Amino acid sequence: MQGVFTALITPFNPDGSLDLATFKKILLDQKAAGVHGVIPCGTTGESPTLTIEEKKTLITICLETMKGSPTQVIAGTGTNNTAETIALSQWASKQKVAGVLVVTPYYNKPSQAGLEAHFKAVAEAVDCEVILYNVPGRTGVSLTAETIVRLARHQRIRTIKEATGNVAFTSEILDQLSAAGLQLDILSGDDATFLPLLAVGAAGVISVASNLLPRAMVELYDKRSLAAHQRFYPVFRDLFVDSNPGPIKYAMSRHGWGSARMRLPLEMLSSSHQAVLEASLERCQIKAGAKL
Repeated sequence: MQGVFTALITPFNPDGSLDLATFKKILLDQKAAGVHGVIPCGTTGESPTLTIEEKKTLITICLETMKGSPTQVIAGTGTNNTAETIALSQWASKQKVAGVLVVTPYYNKPSQAGLEAHFKAVAEAVDCEVILYNVPGRTGVSLTAETIVRLARHQRIRTIKEATGNVAFTSEILDQLSAAGLQLDILSGDDATFLPLLAVGAAGVISVASNLLPRAMVELYDKRSLAAHQRFYPVFRDLFVDSNPGPIKYAMSRHGWGSARMRLPLEMLSSSHQAVLEASLERCQIKAGAKL
C-alpha cells in the first residue's frame, strides 16, 4: 500500500444514529481529491462504539462509492478478540475490500508470540491484504521490529501502519527487513511524522488530517513538500490536542462536514481545546468552504 489513506470519521445524527448523507458527501470529496484509499471503521471512525451492522453498512457504502475509481477501500476490522476480528475480516474480504486494517489487541496486552499468532490467524482467514496497525499509545502494547519481520514473511501481510511517532523505529524496521531480504510498506500513522517517515523510506500515511485536507495531503505525498508540511504542521499537532477524533470532528463541523458529536465515552471538544484548534486553523489559513 502506497500513498495517502484517509482514516474516515463517522458522522452522527442528533439522535446518535449514523449520518450516512454526510458520510457519502465526505467520500465523494475524498474520491475527487484523489486520495489513494479510504479507511472506514478505524479509531478515527470510533470503531469501539460501532455495532457490527453499522461497520458493515459503512464499509459497503465506501465500496459502492469508490467502485470504478482508483481509490481503494481498507476496512478497519481489528478488535482485541481474535475470533471477532477474523469474522469481520472474512466478511470484508468477501466484499472485495483491498485490505483490512488490524490493530494490535488492546487491553489484553498479549506477548509478542500472542501478537504474531493473532495477525497470522487473520491473514490465514482472508483473501485480501492484512495491514498491521501498531499504536502502543492506544493499545498498551507494541510490536517489536523482530516480530514485524517475522510477520512480513506471510504473503498477505504487506503493509504496516506505524503509529509510535518514532522515526528511528521505522528505520530499524526497514533495516531488519533489508537484512532478512524482505519488504513491507510502512505507512505513517501520524500526520506530523508523514514527511519525516517518507524521508527514511516509508510509503505513505494513514491520515486524520486528510478528512479535512485531502488535496493538500496528496500534494504533500506527490511533491514531498517541506513547505506543505511546515504550513500544516500546527494543525497536524493540534488535531491531537484531545483524544482523536474529537478535534478532527470539530474541525470538520466548522467547515460544514456534519456534526462534531461523538459517542460516549468520548465527549465533544472542550471550549479551551476548540480555541487552540481554531487558532491553528487560522494560522494555517484553512478557511471554511475551502477545498484543501
